Amino acid sequence: MTTQTEKAQQDTAAQNQASIANGVDAEIYTSNQRKPVGLAAKIAVILCIAYTLFHVGVMNGLHDRLTDLLGIGSVDLTEPWRYRLIHVGGGLALGFLLFSSTLFSEERSGTADPRRLLAVLPGAALVALAFGQAALFWTTGMAVDQAAAANAYSMTFGLPLVVGTFWLIVVGWFWPDRRRATFDIADLFLALAAITVAMYLIYHAPFLRLRGGTALAKSADMYAALAGTVLILELARRLAGLALVIIASIFVLYAFVGPWLPGILEHRGYSMTRFFSYVYTDQGILGPTTAISSTYIILFVAFAAFLQASRVGEYFVNFAFAVAGGARGGPAKVAVFSSGLMGMINGTSAGNVVATGSLTIPLMKRVGYKPQTAASVEAAASSGGQILPPIMGAGAFIMSEITGIPYAEIVTAAIIPAMLYFASIYFNVDLAAQKFGMKGLPRSELPRFDKLARQAFLFLPIFILIGALFMGYSVIRAGTLGMASAAVVSWLTPYPMGPRQILFAFEIAAKMTLQLVAVCAAAGVIVGVIALTGIGTRFSSMLLGLADQNQAIALFFAMIVSIILGMGMPTTAAYAVAASVIGPGLVQLGIPPLTAHFFIFYYAVMSAITPPVALAAYAGAAIAQSDPMKTSVESFRIGLAAFVVPFMFFSSPALLMEGSWFEIIHVVISALFGIYLLSSAVQGWFFGLLSMPLRAVLLIAALSMIAQGWFTDAIGLSVAIGVWLVQKRFVDPNKVIRGAD
Repeated sequence: MTTQTEKAQQDTAAQNQASIANGVDAEIYTSNQRKPVGLAAKIAVILCIAYTLFHVGVMNGLHDRLTDLLGIGSVDLTEPWRYRLIHVGGGLALGFLLFSSTLFSEERSGTADPRRLLAVLPGAALVALAFGQAALFWTTGMAVDQAAAANAYSMTFGLPLVVGTFWLIVVGWFWPDRRRATFDIADLFLALAAITVAMYLIYHAPFLRLRGGTALAKSADMYAALAGTVLILELARRLAGLALVIIASIFVLYAFVGPWLPGILEHRGYSMTRFFSYVYTDQGILGPTTAISSTYIILFVAFAAFLQASRVGEYFVNFAFAVAGGARGGPAKVAVFSSGLMGMINGTSAGNVVATGSLTIPLMKRVGYKPQTAASVEAAASSGGQILPPIMGAGAFIMSEITGIPYAEIVTAAIIPAMLYFASIYFNVDLAAQKFGMKGLPRSELPRFDKLARQAFLFLPIFILIGALFMGYSVIRAGTLGMASAAVVSWLTPYPMGPRQILFAFEIAAKMTLQLVAVCAAAGVIVGVIALTGIGTRFSSMLLGLADQNQAIALFFAMIVSIILGMGMPTTAAYAVAASVIGPGLVQLGIPPLTAHFFIFYYAVMSAITPPVALAAYAGAAIAQSDPMKTSVESFRIGLAAFVVPFMFFSSPALLMEGSWFEIIHVVISALFGIYLLSSAVQGWFFGLLSMPLRAVLLIAALSMIAQGWFTDAIGLSVAIGVWLVQKRFVDPNKVIRGAD
């Protein structure tokens, strides 16, 4: 007879089985994100929903109805320049409303400090004046046309906008509003400044296409672009940290100090008017990075938001726990699978660490992983999601856009390298579990596989997305079908998506997009400087000179540059910048475009776990309460295969599915064995603890297997067998050495 205590234990176990991933789909708030209440909360929700709906509607061809609805007549807001300006301007406005210039250490309430309101007043008045002038352009039909004076409207628009923007940013730095439940008055006017910039540039877009970056540019153009650039960098600082802001600022400074620099860095220099009117065109901020963030990124973030709102993401994690949670080191293996799957959709490594790591990291620590190891595994797996086909964190679509290579070809080429990377992380996790004698979670605490298998239809949104892409549908149509299918399959679960959940998905999609909007726009500043000064072409020439036509040396330099440029940036922005700087040089060396861009993309992704600026590792360290620098070093070691794989597919195109099936199968088998040996050398475990000399020997064997070729495979296999014999005590090291003689 079951006692009451036993029944309670059974009920608890059943609850754990059903809800081990409960909360993984919950909305995550960053430490500087506001949590408005009351009317402010309703306003924020409406604005976020409108922002996402605008993008989804325009991308799906609803622009004619939108134009009629807004009554804007001949001003087509869906024309590429204007659409991107709305994307950036709206993202900036939302970003300043929702994210503070400081961290919230506690939930404060109360009224605003009157003294601070007085400090904000001058900046607010100047921005309001500039907004009024921008509104007059729209309502009266006036414009800063070609016949206008060079400094027209400087006193009523340009200078007030710039001075007011700087004033409000400085007030936010030194005197932030620490009330989390309401909007900051200074940030309200910064949002108004962002709207003012967008209004001016949208209205004057026909003129800016002709005079941007030329001697014909007007002071008002420069002031609007300057204020917009400053707002972009400030929001990037709030959402992505200082690294990207510093890099972008160095590039901006470079545009003005070129005449005094030596060697290839020298250029003639540019005036403020010419530079800023150029950088806010489709050669810079409105260029490829914003084109990508305003289409592919926001679309797939919205898709991820639908999966989150429908709790399909929670099912993915539960499924991974049911499959691997009971194995040795189970939670770490779950992290490999679930973080890879969610990171593929998410589009940002650090964001995915926060989303899935909040569940997997504590469970990894529970079964025996050190805090920094748990954080490192999660960071490496989440970063790997960016290279996992078919979505690759939107990377596949971005690469297709930049190179012109068909999407299907890119996805096919990505399969084997991604498999090798995740195999490497899995091997590291399993070997560490063997080394420290770790167990998995008790089966009683894990979801039941048979129950979850009956809900396998929840994978349909992914399959529909992939199927639509391979059937020839556009990326936009396929993404929209994926969103719709996520809503439909939710009706077969206990959490059906009704109007409220669908609107919630649009709301969180906007919030999830804001960081990417800011960093892609900031990356656009860098791209604009590169295009204006020609440093990209000169850098490619220098790369060719240093390499002396040696492709391997050129690729080594390309690796270093890609990692440096990617530090502090999400994958998409990092790849776009690196591709514009070093992509042309690699192609000039005769490296196939697909190989060259895959090479750059891999190292841009891995910058998220490369010390000293490893954003994904730092996000994991914050959850695990471990040392950030030690965590970043260990995540680098765990993800070491990703630093080897690009050189593998350069030397062996079969890894990119180029060659006969026999060649492909051969390189995959030898590479997998090499990756296993590499993981064993990193973890110091190969059928038992490895001494340092044997780790070094095994590393040589791993590199031999990875090098590709029957001779090097034979060397690697022989050395590995020799180490195995030593580990099994069949021979001692001296006999192995004598045998080698």
